Amino acid sequence: MKKLLNGIVEFRQTIRPHLIDKFQELAHTQSPDALLIACADSRVVPNLFASTDPGDLFVVRNVGNLVPPCNCAGNKENPYAEAAAIEFSLSNLPITNIIVCGHSSCAAMGAVLNGGVPADKKFVNGWLEHGQNALKKLDHLDDFITNAPETRQDQLSQLNVIHQLEHLMTYPQVKEKVDAGTLTLHGWWFDIAHANVYAYHKKDKEYVLIDEAETQRILDEAC
Repeated sequence: MKKLLNGIVEFRQTIRPHLIDKFQELAHTQSPDALLIACADSRVVPNLFASTDPGDLFVVRNVGNLVPPCNCAGNKENPYAEAAAIEFSLSNLPITNIIVCGHSSCAAMGAVLNGGVPADKKFVNGWLEHGQNALKKLDHLDDFITNAPETRQDQLSQLNVIHQLEHLMTYPQVKEKVDAGTLTLHGWWFDIAHANVYAYHKKDKEYVLIDEAETQRILDEAC
C-alpha cells in the first residue's frame, strides 16, 4: 500500500502536469477503438507493454482472461461483467477490434490443468469451467498451434486464448459486426520472462512475435 500511495504522489508531481490537458478532454468523452480482455495477473500490464495512453483501450481483466459464452436464452442472459462490457463497448464506443490476451505461467490455466482448486473455493472453480473446453483441445494441440511452447501450462494458455475467441463469436452483436467486416478479433499472448507479445495466426496455426513486420500485417487485416 505504501508503494501505491507514494506512486500517486509521484504521479501528481511528475506525470500529471504533462497529462492534465488530456484528462480534461477525456472527462467529457472517450473513443477507444479496441476492447482488450486480459488476465488479472499482476505481472500482465497491457497499458505498459502496448505503450498506450489514457483513453486508448477499453479493458476487461479477470482470472484467466476468460469470456463466458453467450447465454442469450438463459436466465438473466449472462449475469457476467464480461457480457456487459462487450455489449456496452460495442453499443457505445467506436470499437473495431477485440483482443483476448493470455500469458505465460498463468495460474488459472495451471488450476484448470490440475482439476481445479480446493473444493471450498467454489467461485474460482465455477469460473474456471469456462476454460474446460480449451483443456479438451490440449490432446489435439497440433490442430491449433504448430509452434507451441514447451510446458503444458503455457500450451493450455495459448489454446485458451483461441477458445475464448470462439466464445466471443457466440455473442450476436460480435458475430454480426465480424460478419459485416466492421470488427476484427485478435488473440495475443504475453511471454512474461521475455516481455514479448505474440499474435495468433489462425491460417498458419502459430503465434508470431509482434514486431514491425507483424504489426503491419495486423494493420493490413484489421478493420
